[in-house]
Amino acid sequence: MKENNSGDKSYSQQSGRESSVATAKAARPVLTTEQTDGNQEQRQDCSITGELSRGCQSWIISSLVADDELFPDGTEVLNRIIALLCKTSGINFAEYKQLTIKRRIMRRMSLLKLDKLDNYVVYLQQNGAELTALQQDLLINVTKFFREPQAFETLKKTIFPLIVSTVAPNVPIRLWVPGCSTGEEAYSLAIALLEFLADNNVDRRIQIFATDINKTVIDKARVGIYPKTIMTDVSPARLSRFFVEVEQGYQVSKTIRDICVFARQDIGQDPPISRVDLVSCRNVMIYFGAALHKRIFPIFHYALNPEGYLILGASESIGVFADLFNLVDKKYRIYTKKSVVTPLVFDFSAAEHAATLHQNRSKDEVDGLSVGSWLDVQKEADRIVLSKYAPAGVVINSQLDIIQFRGRTGVYLEPASGMPSVNLLKMARDGLFAGLRAAVNQAKKENILVKKEGLHVLQNGQSLPVNVDIVPIKGPFSQGEYFLVLFRDGVSQSPLLDSTSNSAIAAPEVVQQARAVDEVLRLQQEVAATKEYLQSIIDQHEADNEDLRYANEEVQSSNEELQSMNEEMETAKVELQSTNEELMTLNEELGIRNMELNHVNNDMINLLRSISLPVLILSNDLRIRRFNSAAEPVFNLISTDVGRPISNIKPNIAVPDLEQASFQVIDTLNSAEQEVQDRWGHWYSMQIRPYRTTDNKIDGVIITFADIDVIKQSIRVAQEAREYAEAIVETVRHPMVVLDTDLRLKTANKAFCQTFRMTPGEVSGQSIFQIKNSKWNLLELRTLLTALLEQDKAFEDFAVSGDFADNGKLTMLINARRIVKLHDNTKLILMAFEVIVS
Repeated sequence: MKENNSGDKSYSQQSGRESSVATAKAARPVLTTEQTDGNQEQRQDCSITGELSRGCQSWIISSLVADDELFPDGTEVLNRIIALLCKTSGINFAEYKQLTIKRRIMRRMSLLKLDKLDNYVVYLQQNGAELTALQQDLLINVTKFFREPQAFETLKKTIFPLIVSTVAPNVPIRLWVPGCSTGEEAYSLAIALLEFLADNNVDRRIQIFATDINKTVIDKARVGIYPKTIMTDVSPARLSRFFVEVEQGYQVSKTIRDICVFARQDIGQDPPISRVDLVSCRNVMIYFGAALHKRIFPIFHYALNPEGYLILGASESIGVFADLFNLVDKKYRIYTKKSVVTPLVFDFSAAEHAATLHQNRSKDEVDGLSVGSWLDVQKEADRIVLSKYAPAGVVINSQLDIIQFRGRTGVYLEPASGMPSVNLLKMARDGLFAGLRAAVNQAKKENILVKKEGLHVLQNGQSLPVNVDIVPIKGPFSQGEYFLVLFRDGVSQSPLLDSTSNSAIAAPEVVQQARAVDEVLRLQQEVAATKEYLQSIIDQHEADNEDLRYANEEVQSSNEELQSMNEEMETAKVELQSTNEELMTLNEELGIRNMELNHVNNDMINLLRSISLPVLILSNDLRIRRFNSAAEPVFNLISTDVGRPISNIKPNIAVPDLEQASFQVIDTLNSAEQEVQDRWGHWYSMQIRPYRTTDNKIDGVIITFADIDVIKQSIRVAQEAREYAEAIVETVRHPMVVLDTDLRLKTANKAFCQTFRMTPGEVSGQSIFQIKNSKWNLLELRTLLTALLEQDKAFEDFAVSGDFADNGKLTMLINARRIVKLHDNTKLILMAFEVIVS
């Protein structure tokens, strides 16, 4: 759209262009900024069902019907709710999109199951928590990391190089993110800018100011902790470089958090961040009304440095502020600041009105009159002056329609035939049209007082002279919007006719001559007025042609925008379909995971039921989480004991240090085992192991009890049998020894020690072939013992003779048998010596 820089164009031309712009805008499809604002969540719902157009249209129709039912008067009840919100939060929601506010109110009422708006207002007045919930609903916080990734790539390729080349090296690069929500947008810009600087080996300081009106989301943004679902938006390389994994998910690294400064700010009321190189305000303006738009875009223009940049959302545009910004990238809505004066507009009308009222009240009090009485006096005085001394006239607007008649105007105006009309030119009497039109056009064009004298009105066959004054009316409305048209009776300009009319006796020839002269003057004036009228027609024709040319350009531009919007909608439709397919796939995966989880749960339950060993699972604070049926009699448990501390349970088994042992296992991660006994003397082997989750975290302990009562009884019986056998061996008078697999003495009875004059310490662990000066180191005996170990060939009465220094010469018979330990299958040899000759 081209700018209009010509100062001499008439207001009608400007009005025509504005009208054409409005017509072009009205011709655009419904899916514009308002729909993006009002139906954002509903579009998402429609994407899930896969029927975008039909679903959204039906929702819009139902919303409109519900809106008519809930808001019959339109503003009264809504204003009460907005006043309550403003009183609580200090936020003026009256400047937000009314459709969004109404829809959110309807949503809250649906959640509370309230069908009448008055009931909801009463509920708001009685429940501060609902006011807070409604406020949070109205402050829509929809954002994510690297939303529209191609937009960030465009910034890195096009905008960041220009900013770096423009900003001085010793000055930090400053960015402002108004409406930052939970901080993803600000952190994304910081990451993208740091990546750009690193790729180009540039070392520059960065300052990013992120603001939002919602303090709750600002607090979350400062912490910078986000769930693990951000992995779908942030690449693994960026996760490892700019994020730290924490228990709740991922936290933005301290380097990035130090760059970004978060603060609460109402961009419509609070002072802006100044001297910034880039303002990123994406998908924020769609929630604001026209009044906020008129304030915020000049604020952005003021905040930006020369040649600074503004980036908006895909469904946003600068609108009527094309004189402040130049378009850089149409697809991603990137603009640059124009070098023009920022049109900051301040509204002092309320203050001036209050001051004037106070001044008038003070004056009235001095004069002894009340304000109402003084106004009545003024009105009456005005009425007298207007009725007796003021000329007749009318008040017209810029379309030349009469909006007020003042005085008697019947001499100059009359209703035209045909359809009723109050247009000034249609009601003008014969002779006034051309001059009146020219005077009005000149007043509209130059916005000054225009006087037109020498006009004539034909009435009853006579020509009456008329003077017309066109006075522009100034006020709080637009310049050139209203005019006051005054009609004054003129004076005949023919002195000859006046002298003859005053003569008592005038010749007919003289009178006729005077009338002819007067008629010539009148005709000359009409010709001059006709020339002016024709000139105004020509000017108007040229202006109309110019307007048509501008309108054609605007229509072409609008057509291009519509085509681009149609392409974007098609792309969005494809993306929504793709998202819908992904959601369906994810839903199927979740169903499969759910089924697998059910199978695992069933397997675990059946496993616990089938295990005859008592199993008890405790949480980190030693509360009962789960147990099987075998553990019920051991610990004296019932099903309602789940969740109770183990210290509150009095078990049937004696474990005095169970809590201490469990905490020690949790702290050291080492399993503990202990033999315990129940009150009936039954033995168990208690094992305490740490409970590990799938992500290798300790979340309690698992306690199992193995029944070892039979083993204990077996050990006791074996111990008794051993003691019995040892007692027999010790009471036998013949020497006896037990050899191990290496033919070393494990034990020797008392008779052996006495016979061969040795102590138990001397023989233990010694080889049978080395004791007593190797008297038994015989090859045949070695062969027999080896065969006995390997092949279990027992031998008897093997005779050995020798001279034993302590005992003299002895002859003895050796008997040997192989014995096997049952518990470890160890092979031993039992040897018995019988002395037959001494």
